[in-house]
Amino acid sequence: MKLKIGRIPYANLFPIFHYLDTHCNNSEYTFIKGVPSRLNRMLRTGELDISPSSSIEFLKNKNRYRILPWHSISSTGPIRSILLFSLVPLNELGGRTIAVSSESDTSVAMLKIILREFCSIECKFRKTELRSVKNILSSSSAVLHIGDTAMHEAKKIESGLRSQVSGIKKGKHMSGLHADNSKLYMYDLGELWHKYTGLPFVYALWVVRKKALEEKTDLIKKLSLDLINAKKYADRKLPLIAREAPQRKWISEKDLVHYWNIISYDFTDKHLEGLRLFEKYALQK
Repeated sequence: MKLKIGRIPYANLFPIFHYLDTHCNNSEYTFIKGVPSRLNRMLRTGELDISPSSSIEFLKNKNRYRILPWHSISSTGPIRSILLFSLVPLNELGGRTIAVSSESDTSVAMLKIILREFCSIECKFRKTELRSVKNILSSSSAVLHIGDTAMHEAKKIESGLRSQVSGIKKGKHMSGLHADNSKLYMYDLGELWHKYTGLPFVYALWVVRKKALEEKTDLIKKLSLDLINAKKYADRKLPLIAREAPQRKWISEKDLVHYWNIISYDFTDKHLEGLRLFEKYALQK
């Protein structure tokens, strides 16, 4: 009986899964790849035992799940991979339509909270499967992208605007000319959350189905230990891990290491405080 583990193929979790692939006995693990929204559904329906899963999935279904202690995917400030690309400044988005990635659950809820609770802005939202920011912005005022797509699109835009704007490496929103000579603004949601709350944001947790915890206790304990060791390894070996990352095709090893250094894989009391604030806003009637 193997442990069915969800695997998000984004750069943010590559250090953890790289360790599992190269340093662990995976004979009792089965990895199932998918974007966060798909893995959330699979966890909910019992197709997975455990997965790095959107924090909103856990918060909405606490009766179904438990979380592995000490583990998360979080940031205190900019995250660089959850970006809002907009044709107008944030405070001018009221009443406009924002396209949101169909891959995300938590980030969409996070964006709605930032706009509604912190900026007093109400918008319309539609899901999109498209990746090109330029194409999406031909029919929407803004688009929310996550993961590697967000970073890839930001990099493309940065390259086109290099002579006009500074990069997003410091987490600041940036503006410049879009391809059709209209203004383009980019906002890092991790930075916005921290600006308004002063707290970390917990994007994902390692979520376990209660039934799996009962039936596969030893395997889950083994995975928990493997994940602890993966975090320790990543702390020491990020440059080495970057050499093996498939994302090297479009992002430098140096930029990957910088990105990983702003991610927290821990879950401390401060992370819990940020999660509880997110829960308060996300689940309020």
